[in-house]
Amino acid sequence: MSVDRAEEVEGSESVATAAAAAVHYYSVAPGYRLNVRRGPGTQYGIVRVLPEGAQVAIYCQTPGTSVVGPYGTSNIWDNIANGEFVSDAYVLTGSDGYVASRCG
Repeated sequence: MSVDRAEEVEGSESVATAAAAAVHYYSVAPGYRLNVRRGPGTQYGIVRVLPEGAQVAIYCQTPGTSVVGPYGTSNIWDNIANGEFVSDAYVLTGSDGYVASRCG
């Protein structure tokens, strides 16, 4: 299907709007600069570093390396962009468990 054809599909705008509405933003722990990694674990390379006071959108979550952070110990990793993950132990989600769907 071409891009032109996809734009003509009835209701495609409402699907995109609903997907965008499902994304929630969460604060990184105060006083921390957070490493963003290529995968869900400390063995993955660092892509970039988020500044203090950053907020992240969590698109999905997946298990990985266990990390001790300001919000406890967690093996949950948050997917914040394509191929970019941060440890949930540094993100204020208000939960010790999953707050987004599992990454597929």
